[in-house]
Amino acid sequence: MLFLLHRVRLCLFVLPLLFAACVPQRKLPYFQGKYNKSTAVLAPNTLQPYRIQPNDVLSVRVQSVQPSLNEIFNVTDARAVFQGDPGNMFLAGYNVDTNGNINLPTVGKVKLQGLTIEEAQARIQREVGNYVRDANVLVKLLSFKITVLGEVRNPGRHFVYNGQVTVLEALGLAGDLTEFGNRENIKLIRPTPKGNEVILLDLTDPKLLESPNFFLLPNDALYVEPMAARTNRANIANLALVFSGISALALILNYLRVN
Repeated sequence: MLFLLHRVRLCLFVLPLLFAACVPQRKLPYFQGKYNKSTAVLAPNTLQPYRIQPNDVLSVRVQSVQPSLNEIFNVTDARAVFQGDPGNMFLAGYNVDTNGNINLPTVGKVKLQGLTIEEAQARIQREVGNYVRDANVLVKLLSFKITVLGEVRNPGRHFVYNGQVTVLEALGLAGDLTEFGNRENIKLIRPTPKGNEVILLDLTDPKLLESPNFFLLPNDALYVEPMAARTNRANIANLALVFSGISALALILNYLRVN
């Protein structure tokens, strides 16, 4: 009888926690809003251009009719680029120093801080053109990386081999949110010359598609907070273990009392 009483108490205690550990369906869908199946809904947005900062790593490739001179500038190993090894590309690229310059062979220091990739490419082409006839310069940002942490299936640092990346693409690289990820309160941490900015993103709000923060910048980090249901579910497992031990002890004591 005492054992059954403990079982009833356990059920009455755990049942409310089970409900608290469930994630409501309404909190799971992204971009909740009124959409029409037959008509596309436009969400206008403008990509914010990234401007080169100190510690960026750039690939600079020079192409001209003078192959011997091209190799002076082309320090990036083409095999490293095709293999996509961030470590090799970092070692082979041009690092932007604390003053915002890169140091090109023969040309010397070229100021790139504050320029877009296209502007940097045009400036380097002008400088290299003084030494290489009919030079064509290609510049790529090698150090485009983002970090995604928290309630995602594949947290960590991810390199982006593209000129841009959106919040959805970043979460896709991280394997998407788990069911316990808080879709309404994602922290975007963005380094700036004045310090780190923290911006809150709501994936359930369709207005995010029109926000300038929908596009991520190099070195951005996303942190997905866990819902309260995550903690509640962990507590249920611990409490179930405790009450199982108490029930077992009560059963043994009841058996010893009867016998």
